Amino acid sequence: MLFARVYFPFALGYAISYFFRNTNAIIESDLVDELGLGPADLGLLTGAYFLSFAIFQLPLGILLDRYGPRRTEAVLLLFAALGAWIFSKADSLSGLILGRLLIGLGVSACLMAAFKAYVIWFSSGRLPMINGLQMVAGGLGALGATTPLQNVLSITDWRGVFTGLAIITVFASLCLWFILPEHQSSADKHTAIKTQLKEMGQIFRSPVFWSIVPLTALSNGSFLAIQGLWIKPWLRDVVNLGEGDSSQLLFAMTLAIIAGYFLFGIFSERLSQLFDIRPITVGVFGMTLFLTTQFSMAFGWATSPLLVVVCFGFLGSSCILTFSGLAQIFPKKYSGRVSTILNVQVFMGAFIIQWGIGAIIELWPTTEIGYDPASYQVAIGVLVLMQAAGLVWYLLSQQLIKKQPEMI
Repeated sequence: MLFARVYFPFALGYAISYFFRNTNAIIESDLVDELGLGPADLGLLTGAYFLSFAIFQLPLGILLDRYGPRRTEAVLLLFAALGAWIFSKADSLSGLILGRLLIGLGVSACLMAAFKAYVIWFSSGRLPMINGLQMVAGGLGALGATTPLQNVLSITDWRGVFTGLAIITVFASLCLWFILPEHQSSADKHTAIKTQLKEMGQIFRSPVFWSIVPLTALSNGSFLAIQGLWIKPWLRDVVNLGEGDSSQLLFAMTLAIIAGYFLFGIFSERLSQLFDIRPITVGVFGMTLFLTTQFSMAFGWATSPLLVVVCFGFLGSSCILTFSGLAQIFPKKYSGRVSTILNVQVFMGAFIIQWGIGAIIELWPTTEIGYDPASYQVAIGVLVLMQAAGLVWYLLSQQLIKKQPEMI
């Protein structure tokens, strides 16, 4: 019963967050037809979610550690509801961006608040598993933003979808406020803001933290940017699939993401218990394999599109293990700020990458059905090179840390 009261309110919030994040991948053609948006406009609009999300992460970490996850997320979700309502009424790019910015701000706590709550309520050894279950909830939200959303669009338009989302988001806020139990250590109001900022500085100065940040930010940022917008145009322009077939593959990809979050959490917990292998090590292995999947996408090696999208979804989910790995290294009272500082890098990366992909694609003239396949090769190829550099940085940093094990 306690598990349900702690888990399900956060799971609902995160499912809504992920649905918001991925809707533009399905309604992309509707936005282009109705408002005449180009690829760079689409990248900027969709990436606006990541921008406000990232900007709020540092104050969010302080709020989570000071006021607790229940109050923080419940209040912020009301901003997401307002953003969804504005988005549903917008008739210009600026209006859509304002709504998207408020949505990103409003759901900015949905994952970090859950991670904070789980650190409070559950033992550190269970964190990879429970964090994985949280990501499964997000995956279910993403799943809804594929074929189910495509089917809903045959009943109503994208404006009706976002009006409904505004109502559901208010409901999620009420669930958090009234169902989630309050923990006596969930908030730390007695610690001065100055002290919290000083402790945050210790995180920023940690070599262990910065050894994994570039790879995680680039890998997870690429995963979020492609999954949330560019995977469907890639299937249309490179693999030559129609709307229906693309939506079905996105559905399969999201099932793979859910499986990845769940299985990587289980594997990480078991490997830690049996062989003392850290979650970060498992995550780096998964991100390395994820790199090879993107390499195949860059060069259009998609004789089996189903295999490509399944591998993309499953392996891309490995990025999340960095969060539980760092939570085990730093003191519990730092947990909110550790996760949010990392999340700043991830979502700023996602914003830049999502917009950057659109800007690169726009350098080529459009085709009869969409965008030039060669533009995807360049855009994704750049991502592969950046992630490879992040992997090299991590491996070199580990060698330095081994020589100075007192570094944290």
